[in-house]
Amino acid sequence: MTLQPPATEKRPTTRIHHGDTVIDNYEWLRDKADPSVIEHLEAENAYTAEQTADQAALRDELFEEIRAHTKETDLSVPVREGEWWYFTRTVEGKQYGIHCRVPITSPDDWTPPSAAEPLPGEQVLLDANAEAEGHDFFSLGSLDVSADGSLLLWAVDVVGDERYTVRLRDLAGDRVLDDMIENTGGGALFDATGGYVFYTTVDDAWRPDTVWRHAVGTDAASDARVFSEPDERFWVDIDLSRSRRYLLVSLASKITSEVHALAASDPTGEFTVVWPRREGVEYSVEHAVIAGDDRFLIVHNENAVDFEVVDVAASDPRGPRRILAPHTPGTRVDSIDAFAGHLVLEYRRDTLARVAVARLTAAGVAPWQEIEFDDVLFSSGESRNPEWTQPRVRVGFGSFVTPSSVYDYDVTAGELLLLKQQDVPGYHQGNYVQRREWATASDGEVVPISLVYRDDLVRPGTAAPLVLYGYGSYEHSIDPVFATHRLGLLDRGVVFAVAHVRGGGERGRRWYDEGKMLHKRNTFTDFVASARHLIDTGWTDAAHLVAEGGSAGGLLMGAVANLAPEAFAGILAVVPFVDPLTSILDPSLPLTVVEWDEWGNPLESRQVYELMKGYSPYENVADHPYPQILAVTSLNDTRVLYVEPAKWVARLREFDAPVLLKTEVTAGHGGVSGRYEAWRERAFMMAWTLRCLGVAG
Repeated sequence: MTLQPPATEKRPTTRIHHGDTVIDNYEWLRDKADPSVIEHLEAENAYTAEQTADQAALRDELFEEIRAHTKETDLSVPVREGEWWYFTRTVEGKQYGIHCRVPITSPDDWTPPSAAEPLPGEQVLLDANAEAEGHDFFSLGSLDVSADGSLLLWAVDVVGDERYTVRLRDLAGDRVLDDMIENTGGGALFDATGGYVFYTTVDDAWRPDTVWRHAVGTDAASDARVFSEPDERFWVDIDLSRSRRYLLVSLASKITSEVHALAASDPTGEFTVVWPRREGVEYSVEHAVIAGDDRFLIVHNENAVDFEVVDVAASDPRGPRRILAPHTPGTRVDSIDAFAGHLVLEYRRDTLARVAVARLTAAGVAPWQEIEFDDVLFSSGESRNPEWTQPRVRVGFGSFVTPSSVYDYDVTAGELLLLKQQDVPGYHQGNYVQRREWATASDGEVVPISLVYRDDLVRPGTAAPLVLYGYGSYEHSIDPVFATHRLGLLDRGVVFAVAHVRGGGERGRRWYDEGKMLHKRNTFTDFVASARHLIDTGWTDAAHLVAEGGSAGGLLMGAVANLAPEAFAGILAVVPFVDPLTSILDPSLPLTVVEWDEWGNPLESRQVYELMKGYSPYENVADHPYPQILAVTSLNDTRVLYVEPAKWVARLREFDAPVLLKTEVTAGHGGVSGRYEAWRERAFMMAWTLRCLGVAG
């Protein structure tokens, strides 16, 4: 075996900002057109394969366990839209889903058909396995059917760079149309008439910046530019209200929003602004009919830190407002959805995602009724509900110990009907326990930690092997959800824990604000405090603790590797954002400008520059012992470029850190495509984690 890792050539480049000169020896790795870059990544892959060769049997074992716990041939719960029930089949041995539909039996048919094989009148809309043939990578983006059910739209990425090609199919004639729209962003959809397709394209920085209108049956070269946003901080999106009465163009930076509306009856008309943008004000819009009046429901944070819901006249959106859900500090309102007979509110209270429903009456809106679930930790949310007139609300529920469950909530009766719970062969829920711990951060703040483990294999206070997961950015919350692959850890006596650090959204907007911009260090110190709490209270010890995070959570991993390397036996960093200062200093790089509202602008602010330089993992690699580190990245990732972990690993090697780099050549930000390949990738990371924890296969 080769005992020495690949040597990384030093090609110094100079960076000067705010009078600070930095010599970067590894920035040359950014140019993947340079053959030596690919050769270097291939050498790293070969070294990683060699160093983990003894884990091959364990990887195979873990893969087979994931497979054994999965019902490979299965059917999603059908969703009604128009005159059809839509669903997806998975088939044993096939990587991707098969998208199908069956006709409803009557206009009053709101009971999903059973999983008979095949269902009467079943029609295959799109077999993703056939679409993926001949491609090493395949990702299905948009999938939409016209309102009359006659046309199918689908979008495919076969590289991993999140640029999609849109195609159309005539479902009645079962033929693919000549229409082909290339290099689109996500979110293509039909308008209410089915005569047009609206879609977005991205600029050179991979930012969705333009909305286009395509007339079905025409050449894409003649498509009309509907809207273009010049401000590089804003992403653009297009949607159709559930009522199918409005097209909505949404513009959003990290801190400011603006929505433009157009009556769907006039798809070639001009969009008008609902509320003009105001710096720091975020809002979203939904259309409703309340007591016979057209209203816009607006979730906003104007003088409402955790957001409130108001409704305004659709004909005069800047006129008088009525409050439908008042601002309540600590209860973060996320969204509102409207139906012909009721409204659905999604929000977060006490770290947990919740759902409430309010009936619409002749007089207006009845009081909100929260859908209650009896569990210590859980995640609930509205599922697919495309029909304007549906009398039920489809709701998803799950927890660390409860497999993903799908319910219909009867709005009139106020009752939940379980439609399906994820079938997990060999799983016995009673063996597993979930609970909550609280760590005290360096500034006195208390940080929630969620844990799950097997009750018969773990005793609190006995220093069990433990994986601590963290993210802490973009107000994104890590909710307690079931994961089949996680059983491979739990069934070996490993505790899985999530540190809900600041920068996430678990405890409202304040929790997010205290972990971003000039307060970003709180994210890292919260995680270290969580790790030390778990050690001090006997859940684990430093020799049996592995930290895991991905993307912005990978930045967290790199930061804690420098802050508290002695607290961990291993660190797993997936597509890690570990060279943030270099990226945020270069506005020509993908997605940099839109990130300034999250991290600050180090080009303009010396304070931001010094802060980021002080926590950047790449900038702060030092001569001290590091735990085992595995960095996993993707060559075609457009969100966190492969060069960041590649440079980070090279710096770590200067101090003989025990680090491995694995680069997927045909993958994107979400990793490899296909469920079996994804399971193998997860098994690879789990096997490495178990070895770091000292747990035998």
